[in-house]
Amino acid sequence: MTYETLVYNISIIVISIIIDMIIGEVPNKIHPVILMGNLIDKLKNYLPNTKFSGLLTILITVSVFTFISLTLLILCAYINVWLFVIFASLLLSTTFSINFLIESVRNIQKDLEEDIEKARKSMSYLVSRNTSELTESRITSAAIETLTENITDSIISPLFYTTILSLLFGIIIGIIGAVIYRVSNTMDAMLGYKTKELINIGCFPAKLDDILNYIPARLTGYYVVLSSFILRYDYKQSYDVMKKFALKTPSPNSGYPMAATAGALNITLIKEGVYELGYGTDELTKEKISEAIKITKVTSILFILTIVIIYFIIMFLVL
Repeated sequence: MTYETLVYNISIIVISIIIDMIIGEVPNKIHPVILMGNLIDKLKNYLPNTKFSGLLTILITVSVFTFISLTLLILCAYINVWLFVIFASLLLSTTFSINFLIESVRNIQKDLEEDIEKARKSMSYLVSRNTSELTESRITSAAIETLTENITDSIISPLFYTTILSLLFGIIIGIIGAVIYRVSNTMDAMLGYKTKELINIGCFPAKLDDILNYIPARLTGYYVVLSSFILRYDYKQSYDVMKKFALKTPSPNSGYPMAATAGALNITLIKEGVYELGYGTDELTKEKISEAIKITKVTSILFILTIVIIYFIIMFLVL
């Protein structure tokens, strides 16, 4: 891989992050994740509720969005290099969501300050649990759980696969990798529940998402510990709680960032009847959401800096 190619690759990655942070999400009518959701929903309704249907849903959805993305990327590259850079950056920006994730949870905090009923309703859009009777502390816990779990899903994983694949095979394959990850994660969000309706068709999508998040989730946990150190939270407890509680959740992955954050903030995150993460003694007040947002921001920045540093080291080596 040449120096010039590496410059293009890292430029597209950085531009996509800037787009997400400044402009935010593209309109829903053309947002790939919305389109993925529509296709998954149609397949769920038309296909029988079997494990094979879940596998078929993976194959169809991945094939459709890989083909469309690859065709448009190649077409843009053929027409003009700057058109390619702009489109590739826009497409990549839709596979992760730093700004939207943080703002969604910040809005829950604002709702808590105004009216708990409003906060309960807002929280219901982000979690699968019944929120109608959640107390302030339980809403705070759910908000922090959602925020920190999604550091992996919404930020680290798509950028992880983009970086690895772009260094090995080029930026187009890197972006396709992020698109495939986003397809998998969207399928898991829609189908990966152990309910009578979804337990069969959602089996393979849930397993695929677990596999793809396995390494990124653990990386995220360690980055949260490092962020806790930088922010002068209890990084030792963050590490200890992560090691002891990370596998207490039904998911083999989501517990890592959640438990590390619980330890850092000296709190216990609780989902009634499912898990308790940590042994913290601090009260779960809405101010803890602000602290979790700080950890999320620093974790994201550290991971992005890691990507940039890796690229610069390789660029230096090929000069």
